[in-house]
Amino acid sequence: MSQDAGLRTDTPSAEGPTPQPTLWTANFRLYFGARTGSLLGDAMLPVALTVGVLDAGYGTSGVGYALGAWMAALALCMLFGGVLADRFTPRRMMVLADLLRLVLQGGLAVAFALGTPPLLMIVALQFFSGVATALFQPGVASMVPQVSTDVQRANGVLRVSESVAGVLGPALAGVLISVSGPATVFAIYAATYAVSAACLFGLRLQQTKQDDEAESFWRQLTEGWQEFRSRTWLWGVISCFLIYGCFVAGLSLPVGADLVTTQHGSTALGIALGAFGAGGVIGGALAIRIRPRRPLATGSIGWALYALYPLVPALRPGVVPLCLGWAVAGAGLAFWAVIWATTVQTQIPPELLNRVYAYDVTGSLLSMALGRSLAGPLASVAGARPLMVAATLLGLCCSGVLLAVPGIRRLRAVTPDAEALGT
Repeated sequence: MSQDAGLRTDTPSAEGPTPQPTLWTANFRLYFGARTGSLLGDAMLPVALTVGVLDAGYGTSGVGYALGAWMAALALCMLFGGVLADRFTPRRMMVLADLLRLVLQGGLAVAFALGTPPLLMIVALQFFSGVATALFQPGVASMVPQVSTDVQRANGVLRVSESVAGVLGPALAGVLISVSGPATVFAIYAATYAVSAACLFGLRLQQTKQDDEAESFWRQLTEGWQEFRSRTWLWGVISCFLIYGCFVAGLSLPVGADLVTTQHGSTALGIALGAFGAGGVIGGALAIRIRPRRPLATGSIGWALYALYPLVPALRPGVVPLCLGWAVAGAGLAFWAVIWATTVQTQIPPELLNRVYAYDVTGSLLSMALGRSLAGPLASVAGARPLMVAATLLGLCCSGVLLAVPGIRRLRAVTPDAEALGT
């Protein structure tokens, strides 16, 4: 591994162990501000977009078109975003993406403020916002080792922030919409990208040599694929997640929401989702402290815990057991997310990280999108509760596969000493 991977510490002196480096450096504070702002805005978007499209009279189909356009653009353009981040540096692409999203979402805020925008305009703006997000997202992985010397702790803090934003964002959006309408929410949403761009622009990073500028776009894309498939642990986990993401996470989100609202109502669903986010805070905090030698083997516990998400509503519990179960599931998901992000960021060479991460995100997006599209038809055929029980069993099986594959189970965490030796 290159020394840029981000886990290096100073050699202990004869006087005693060297103190751990401070996490909250100026660079990390700026990066934390950028991510927190944009994550809060992203958490507000589904509520604002749903209410705005429904109030405009375009129905649930219109909501589906708008949200689907964003996700489709993200999935289609993610691989290209990874190549561009490696070619032009992640920060440049992230700042550019933030400025584009500022303009696009600001335009949507103006359109809603002036009246009822056409559905085609809403869908088009969300599509191009998804393209901009595809330019932004690959750099998320490679920026962490550049702004922190403790990659896992940084990932844990960022995951906690994401979980908190996931709880506060929808609630804040709901309150603002009830008071002043969707235009205000879209304006605030656009402003979060201005904050993110300013924070990212203020980072003081070491200049890195761009060795691949003379290479063709397709050659760089191919190199990312070769790096991806050359690592058993990497393509093994992604292959498992194609199934897990589709038939566990993808199915359980819409079907689980339907089961909860049918039994307890929409208010209970909001409370349970808040508990899920609170569990994410706990899982992220645990991942800050726990440093497993075999990260993916330990991280498989997170997959197993998240598999409780579809099972809990299928058992028809009360609101309190539902919240407890989803809090455990949220903790498992957050714990896995931190362990996985840290593993990828420290095991992949920095000059290829953006492209490899793009393959990872693309596979995850496609599997989740497919699962959501299959949720309704499969629930109507098999029944919602039997389908959720089957999803849990499949999730536990996928967790077992992570432990059964030697290349995944035996992968060791990158230590400071190993990194210094270039392994």
